Amino acid sequence: MTEQLTERQAKWFASVQASLERDTGKSLAQWVEIVRRDCTETRPRARTQWLKEVHGLGVNRAAHILSAAFPEGPGWDDADALRAALWTDPAATAILRALEAAVADFPGMVSGQRKAFSAWSHKVQFAAAKPVRGGTAMLGLALTPEASPRLSSPKNESWSERLKAKLALASPSDVDDEVRALLKAAWERS
Repeated sequence: MTEQLTERQAKWFASVQASLERDTGKSLAQWVEIVRRDCTETRPRARTQWLKEVHGLGVNRAAHILSAAFPEGPGWDDADALRAALWTDPAATAILRALEAAVADFPGMVSGQRKAFSAWSHKVQFAAAKPVRGGTAMLGLALTPEASPRLSSPKNESWSERLKAKLALASPSDVDDEVRALLKAAWERS
């Protein structure tokens, strides 16, 4: 997993793991047993909400426990499989490739693949993209929507809360000079 994470992100994930037992009084194995035994929810968000409401756990700890209790599909340490499972539409994948080319030369840039999006980080995440039905993609940026008239505010995106603007991309040609400049500005802020 750490090859997809910045040093800061790797430390953060390690702290989530290390503090779980200290702060809750239960080990990861105990939490897995509790969730498997007591949680009747079947959807990931509902399971997360159950852990929050019944046990007072935050989203990050809940996600950590649920990924151990109900491993679905490829894990975080299998970036290629995660990418293949997410980017199934050839048209959306072409947009992803254009975005990857736009950030490829950024010094210190780390690519990370998650189940729901592809992310790019420097010290922290500065951009993410996810496929959208119909062969398009959504780009999230660590900028405000005021940075460009093409940007809008995100609604309920699954990526980092640092990404305060989003941009719909219909084709690889939408990754133009302006989008490359926005990516560069977001990278510089990270």
